[in-house]
Amino acid sequence: MQNKKDYYDILGIQKGATEDEIKKAFRSQAKKYHPDLNPDNPDAEAKFKEVNEANEVLSDQTKRRKYDAYGHAGVDPSYGAGGGGGFNGFGGFNTGASFHDLSDIFDNLFHGTSSRSGAANAGVQRGADITIKLEVEFMEACKGVTREIEIERQESCDTCKGSGAKPGTTPTACSDCSGTGKVRYQQRTIFGMSQTIGACRRCSGTGKVVESPCATCSGKGRVIKRSKVPVNVPAGIDNGQILSIRGEGHIGVGGGGRGDLNAHIIIKRDLVFKREGFDVFCEVPITYSQAALGAEIEVPTIDGPVKLTVPEGTQPDTVFRLKGRGVQLLRREGRGDEKVKIVIEVPRNLNREQRELLIKLDEALTGKNFPKRDSFFEKFKRWTSG
Repeated sequence: MQNKKDYYDILGIQKGATEDEIKKAFRSQAKKYHPDLNPDNPDAEAKFKEVNEANEVLSDQTKRRKYDAYGHAGVDPSYGAGGGGGFNGFGGFNTGASFHDLSDIFDNLFHGTSSRSGAANAGVQRGADITIKLEVEFMEACKGVTREIEIERQESCDTCKGSGAKPGTTPTACSDCSGTGKVRYQQRTIFGMSQTIGACRRCSGTGKVVESPCATCSGKGRVIKRSKVPVNVPAGIDNGQILSIRGEGHIGVGGGGRGDLNAHIIIKRDLVFKREGFDVFCEVPITYSQAALGAEIEVPTIDGPVKLTVPEGTQPDTVFRLKGRGVQLLRREGRGDEKVKIVIEVPRNLNREQRELLIKLDEALTGKNFPKRDSFFEKFKRWTSG
């Protein structure tokens, strides 16, 4: 336990961080170390679990309060206190008690209740989260879409109704922990005898033992099933963001709630558009004559084609901005813009007549028609003359 890292350091935040700062830091770190995004990094999974553990404590006000007061000892029931002065004045607490017990004592003193409810909550565990990759089309990300996806997840066994026991039988209270799911372990350390409270090994912390296990689930109470889940992808979601669907993960143990389904969004490339935040960008080629003479052209937008007036003398790489033609802002009103970059295409494969016409045109043009070119060569002439 002495080697465990500080949860605030893991998330890269200060001790007095707000809930929003904790949430933002967790999303950043989770994305950075997610195993699916780091297939070549063998340490990513361990880092990801570390980040999850830190967030689970710091995002829970009760756990965070205990952690701030007692460190890891306040939130980890397997952490044991070594020797030291007893608190016999508080109900006989002595050197063999764990820091978890000390935390409960302080809860009783200041709040009147204990954080543990004994056998009533023995073995109750929230279901694990499920993380998937969800590919969406460019336009679906811009405007939103509802997808029905199929996943494999743990569900309650229909045969035993989640009890794990063979139909007609029921689980019995574990004799090792008296149905509490917790036992006190004692071990000798270099500091003397240490006692810790941890999950009962016989019943795995459930407080119950299945003498006649269900044949369908082998006594686990849960089985893997394929399920269809509707996923509402909101308009404006961006590539790499994680969409969390609450309560659609694995089912919990002992009546614990479901985990979440976390969809890692991957937006497919579009043939026409690129995305820059909530703005969209596209390049539109026009002819030399259209740029020189001006023209009304049709340009694509995510809502369909619109007319754009190209002024006379438009230069290459000129960018026109179409207000409000971009992506819907995520979960709020308003839209980004569209940026249209003009690309002047130089004609190729000219025939003799076309070449002659261009030569005549070039001869007819003067310096007034090319102010940038004349200015450049004037500067160049002064530079060469010293």
